[in-house]
Order: sequence, then structure tokens, then C-alpha cells
Amino acid sequence: MRRSAASVQALQGWLLLLPAAVLLVLFTHYPAVAALWHSFFSTPKGERPARFIGVAHYQDMANDPVFWASLVNNLWYAAGTILPSIALAMGMALWVNDRLPGRGALRLAFFTPTVLPMIAVANIWLFFYTPDYGLLDQVRSWFGGAPHNWLGSRETVLGCLMVVSVWKESGFYMIFYLAALQQMSPDLREAAALEGASRWQFFRRVTFPLLMPTTLFVLVNAVINAFRLVDHIVVMTRGGPDNASSILLYYIYETGFKFWDSGYAAALTMVLLALLAFIAFAQFALLERRTHYQ
Repeated sequence: MRRSAASVQALQGWLLLLPAAVLLVLFTHYPAVAALWHSFFSTPKGERPARFIGVAHYQDMANDPVFWASLVNNLWYAAGTILPSIALAMGMALWVNDRLPGRGALRLAFFTPTVLPMIAVANIWLFFYTPDYGLLDQVRSWFGGAPHNWLGSRETVLGCLMVVSVWKESGFYMIFYLAALQQMSPDLREAAALEGASRWQFFRRVTFPLLMPTTLFVLVNAVINAFRLVDHIVVMTRGGPDNASSILLYYIYETGFKFWDSGYAAALTMVLLALLAFIAFAQFALLERRTHYQ
């Protein structure tokens, strides 16, 4: 009887997991395996079917200057958005967690950019960056600054896109930090105050270590977002000027849907997946030991 009851419970558990497992296989595992398979074939065109070409796409990739430019841009983009957005989110959460007047409105103001569609955000920031007439150049003109083509200059275009992403994503990450802060016992702060600890010492020795599980979760999401955001690039720069703002996902989009080279796009996709997998494993290897869940 015990074995049959345990079997029924196990069956019920698997049945409950079945819908999520089916969706995971259909929309995550199958596309990844299909992309790997298609990366070894040429792109079918007209009456010419796809043929097996082995690692030819990957060999072409090694000699593709646009791929390397997009990869370097993406790494700079990730470095310029991940840590600033996490630090800003943590700072905002610490601020709105205190008992200050109007903190509900402040939380709403910080979270509002998150609920806006990325296309709308891109159009808002296009107005800010418009040469001569944009808000940024209008402010610069008050101090005698000359107009500047922010999105048309190789030196500033990637930094401008980073600012948009940090502004958009920080409010989303703030919610997780705020939830974690509200789960902390107030007794910890009282005990630290009795010991004479300053606010900075309490944050460094107590708050920050207890926020490590949340930081690990937010960091994984921030890395994924840094390599998957492409909407604002399509609207604001289209990878220009001279591929200075092209990142890997945008290059994949162009290759697959503009140049109709699905085989090469599949190979680029596999490189992106491998890069994300490597970064994820490195994150867990480095941070898991320093993460305390109690």
C-alpha cells in the first residue's frame, strides 16, 4: 500500500510538472537543438535545398569583422550596463525602504520606466539625443556647449544606448532588492546599533551579505538582458554608425531576417548561447560560495 501511495504521489507530481516541461522543451530545448543542427547546413534558397557544410559557418565567423565588432560591442555594452544597473537598483531600494514621506510615489517613479515598452522608451530617448533640438543639447547650450550628434558618433553611440538600458532596467531590479530588504528582521539593525555600528558598517557586514541571493538572481537576469536587448537598437541606431552600436543579437537579427542567411544566423546563435552558458557557469562558480540563503 505504501508503494502504491508513493507511486500515485510521484505520478501526480510528474503530471503537475508536465505542462511546464512541455513548454520548456518546445520553446527552449528544441529551438536550441534545431539551431545547432541548422548551423551545419547551408541556407536553402529557391529550388536549391540546404546541404551539409560542416563547420564552414564557424570558419567564416572567425574571419567576419562585423561579428568581432558586434562581439566586442556586446562585451562593452554588458560591462557598462550590468554593474551600474545593479548598483543603482540596490541604492534605490535602500532609499525607498526607509521611512520617508512620499516613498510610495518615489517607488512608483523608479518603477515606471520598467512598465514602458522598449520601443516607447527608445522614442523618448531619441528626443533627448536629437542634435541641436534634443533635451541634451538644449542643456549643453545653456553652458555654451556646441551641438553633438550623440547617436551618429562612434565615440558616444554605445554609451548613449547603455544609459537607456540602465534607466529602463534599474527599476525592475529594484523590486527584487526591495522585497529582500523587507524580509530582513529589524532586530538586526537594533543589535548593530547597540554594538555601535555605523550605517556603512551595517550595510557592508549585514545587509550586503544577506542580499547576495538576490544579487545572484539579479545578476543572471542582467547578463541575459545585456545580450538580448535589441529593440532600442532597431529604433535608435540600426547598428550604426559603421557597426559601432551593433551587438550580437542585432547582428543575428540582420543576418537571419535582412540578409536571409538562416544557416549563418544559426551558427551565430550557437556562439551567443555558448557565451551565455559560460558566463552563467562562471557566475555561479564565483558567487555561489559567497551566497548565504539563511
